[in-house]
Amino acid sequence: MEKYGWSAKWQELWQQTGTEEQLRKPARIIADHGQLLRLITAEGECWGRVSGRMRHDNVESGIVPAVGDWVAVTGQAGEEAIIHSIVPRQSRVSRQAAGPVTKEQLIAANVDTLLIVAALNHDFNLRRLERYIMMAWNGGVRPVIILSKSDLCENVEEQISLVEDIAPGIEVLALSAVQDQGKSLLEKFLSPGTTVALTGSSGSGKSTLVNWMMGESVQLTQAVREDDSRGRHTTTHREMFVLPQGAVLIDTPGMRELNLWDEGQDGLSHAFGEIEQLGTECRFQDCTHTREAGCAVKEAIQEGSLDEKRLGNYLKMQKELKFQQRKEEIASKRRTASSKPVSSRKPKHVRSTKDWEEA
Repeated sequence: MEKYGWSAKWQELWQQTGTEEQLRKPARIIADHGQLLRLITAEGECWGRVSGRMRHDNVESGIVPAVGDWVAVTGQAGEEAIIHSIVPRQSRVSRQAAGPVTKEQLIAANVDTLLIVAALNHDFNLRRLERYIMMAWNGGVRPVIILSKSDLCENVEEQISLVEDIAPGIEVLALSAVQDQGKSLLEKFLSPGTTVALTGSSGSGKSTLVNWMMGESVQLTQAVREDDSRGRHTTTHREMFVLPQGAVLIDTPGMRELNLWDEGQDGLSHAFGEIEQLGTECRFQDCTHTREAGCAVKEAIQEGSLDEKRLGNYLKMQKELKFQQRKEEIASKRRTASSKPVSSRKPKHVRSTKDWEEA
């Protein structure tokens, strides 16, 4: 299991859970195929599924196993394993699930570095990159930006500079898998025992990057439309690969949209640090950076040191997260109310004996 990231740190966490006493053994989820999960154990690979009790508990908690999770399983070698619990996660990559319900969709767990892939073609979008960066910070994962298909771009250095402006302190790498350029830039993020995940829009070249990094074709690739550089989903499930460099890589399906999920990790402050820093210089503590006098953020825009579009995206995501928080608070109250025994719920109004006597 060491090839898949098992270490002394995970051994210590495993012992703290006390699951050894229940004759359970550790395993890591390396692929998600819906009801069935592919696992790696000390005996090798096997299929696994969540136990009935854990599935029932998941309905209440909303916590479900994901690729990258370390889990406690039972079962003999060569048989289908039963997953009973999840070892506490150290990081996660997640987003707000699609649909009207406020719910987290976990993309990958226990990730050290998130490789955010953006193609240098017509689909290149700085505002979208800001959302991916915030997703990484929210989950406690270090982001690294990969500008793929650099062979299709005539002004690579200019594009790198634009990305660096919206990603202070984050490494930006321009690569071309077709021309075999830039692979050495990735080496320091791929050390043995580390877990990296790939994410990005459909058509950004993630599957091509996986094949390039692996040195063989392990993922299907498809061409993108020439008119708008949009691609179709080629990766249909989440899967983990052991890279030649020793790291494990989680490839994820491309995203058409990215609705943020935040649980108080302060990702907004990480992703838009310079705006929050400027905000401390505003005349009013509760400045919204929209129309107040003495706003240092608006002054920075007028001076040309801050892009107005970046501020717009910051305010949009701030509003989105506040809305998500309100929805989650309402949903939490409803879950609490529905979980109470019927006898403990307060009736609308039941007349007492005294009420009847007075009537």
